[in-house]
Amino acid sequence: MDMDMEVDMEHTKKTTILLPPDLHEQLTALAAERKVSMGHLIRSACRRQYGVVPHEERLKAVRELCRLGLPVATVARMKRESVVDPATLTP
Repeated sequence: MDMDMEVDMEHTKKTTILLPPDLHEQLTALAAERKVSMGHLIRSACRRQYGVVPHEERLKAVRELCRLGLPVATVARMKRESVVDPATLTP
């Protein structure tokens, strides 16, 4: 189930925002197309834009990355491999 649908109303804050008519129309159409509320669209956009992600979602992402089994080295080695040595840039 969508996380927004499980919101505890006691801990929810109401916020009023003013949107230009064209943006309101676009968001209304997008919400209808995706079969979600406009509030859901706005909350999702805020989470993506500002990195406001619940702790559980972060843990889930880390677990998914771990499952990829990508090679990982020490921080020092990864820095050496990814950061150009300034001495090599001059002729």
